[in-house]
Amino acid sequence: MNENNKFDVVGTNIAEKATMIWNVADMLRGPFKPHEYGLIILPMTVVKRFHDCLLSTHKAVLEKYEEVKKFAVIDGFLTTASQYQFYNISKYTFDSLLADPENIEANFRDYLNGFSANVQDVLSKFDFDNIIRRMVESNTLYLVIKEFNSQKGYLGPDKISAVDCGYIFEDLVKRFSESFGEEAGAHFTSRDIIYLMTDLLLSDADLSKGGNVTVYDMAMGTSQMLSCMEERIQELNTEIGVTCFGQEFNPSTFAIAKADMMIRGGDPNNMRFGDTLSEDQFSGYQFQYIISNPPFGIDWKREKAAVEAEAKKGDLGRFAPGLPKISDGQQLFVLNGLSKLAPNGKMAIIQNGSPLFSGDAGSGPSEIRRYILENDWLDAIVQLGTDMFMNTGISTYIWICSKDKPLHRTGKVQLIDASHCYEARRKSIGTKRNDITDQCRDLIVKAYGAFENDAVYGDKEGIYCQSKIFDTEEFGYQKIVVEQPHRDENGEIVIKKGKPVADISLRDTENVPLTEDIKEYFKREVLPYAPEAWIDEKKTKKGYEIPMTRYFYEYQAPEPVEEIAVRLHELELEIQSSLDTLFGGE
Repeated sequence: MNENNKFDVVGTNIAEKATMIWNVADMLRGPFKPHEYGLIILPMTVVKRFHDCLLSTHKAVLEKYEEVKKFAVIDGFLTTASQYQFYNISKYTFDSLLADPENIEANFRDYLNGFSANVQDVLSKFDFDNIIRRMVESNTLYLVIKEFNSQKGYLGPDKISAVDCGYIFEDLVKRFSESFGEEAGAHFTSRDIIYLMTDLLLSDADLSKGGNVTVYDMAMGTSQMLSCMEERIQELNTEIGVTCFGQEFNPSTFAIAKADMMIRGGDPNNMRFGDTLSEDQFSGYQFQYIISNPPFGIDWKREKAAVEAEAKKGDLGRFAPGLPKISDGQQLFVLNGLSKLAPNGKMAIIQNGSPLFSGDAGSGPSEIRRYILENDWLDAIVQLGTDMFMNTGISTYIWICSKDKPLHRTGKVQLIDASHCYEARRKSIGTKRNDITDQCRDLIVKAYGAFENDAVYGDKEGIYCQSKIFDTEEFGYQKIVVEQPHRDENGEIVIKKGKPVADISLRDTENVPLTEDIKEYFKREVLPYAPEAWIDEKKTKKGYEIPMTRYFYEYQAPEPVEEIAVRLHELELEIQSSLDTLFGGE
């Protein structure tokens, strides 16, 4: 079965399972408002997944607990017995809870308290204690547990794989977000985009030697980028160990990410809660791969004090090169990623268009671009088509940054226009109307690997992408300030301290490409039109921008006037014919 068919089948099956779980909300109507359903369904889904995973080893865990309960440290014994990174020492299961409806609250709390500390951390992020109280008050706790214990609520690993469970979590978070009126796409990225990112990251990787690799997502949502990256790496070599790390600021999605990691057998301590910009949970860490879709178009006012304090640390902090405008913090995530990228590391990060060109020479955004380009860390940028994400229809870009470029890519940047490389969906999800299919992904990855200038992959009449190669310095320029003399009432040049005084009203600026000599440019482009002008060299600043749209612009000749006239005449005849038909009977 090819990737697309596999994706469709999985997607259908998981959507059905998620729908059945979400339908538990039917019994919540009245005591709970629609936007509150997820407050119950999300944590209950996590608890039931834990329950069903532990069911087969429940007896062994209880026996082991009786043996070791007086020991100072018991976690290792119990996780070995449970065969997971978590365990539960309560005597209850969902079956025995339902057998005693009169004591459902006390027994359910006993069951939850029996979980290991890492599960307690997950449940605390859901504020589950308060939710249980409300279910008790509305007489819905027993009914909800009963529904989750039915066949349709079964989430055991023999029926639902770890990957499939991740899909279920994603689907439920999306439904919860929509019921809340939130933008669902703020919490996760669709799989077609993630698989493109993973394949770009791994296209030139040598994973034949085995060993262990580290992967980090600084805005992990429900952690599906991490699980996809792990899946892709192990498809290439099952002998490779993959250690995932992630940080997330949204409590419920963090809880799901941590639960997902525990269920997949990873280290749940690597899933950390907090604001990445102001509460970095991985200071001093370095990672081989970074994959992330951080928020863009979001201000960083809340983090302003912490970010500015870190910027003052200079090279000891993450934000030394510069700070973007307060209304858009996405470049701060790029700097965070670069600060954690290992010497052989590679990062794929999604951004909108503003980091390509916003900010004048010397501004924070331009200085960040300068920092990346002058260190030769920008490997490639892939422009995606519009309507690719669930919460925005705008054009987006995947930046590929590498601290260990191969020799043939050194000093170069590859730009790939993949805005025509998609297929329309039969049914849109939010604003996501287009997909990157297998064929599309293969074209883009092929273009990236071939590293050819002015090359087209695919059919320009249909699905295709285009590659261009540039020297890094081609994105740079020197912004010069051009002055002209001020004249007095008699038209004479005003002189002060032996030099002409500048007329501020005539002041102008020019952007001189780094590839050109300033004096030659000035002589050619300015002096013929302003022979008395000069450059104020103290004000010269270096800037960088990546005008991607301009590089891929193709002139489209306008329709000939004669053809337009013929078309207008035909329209006039049609309109007249319609009017004659309408009023002909009068």
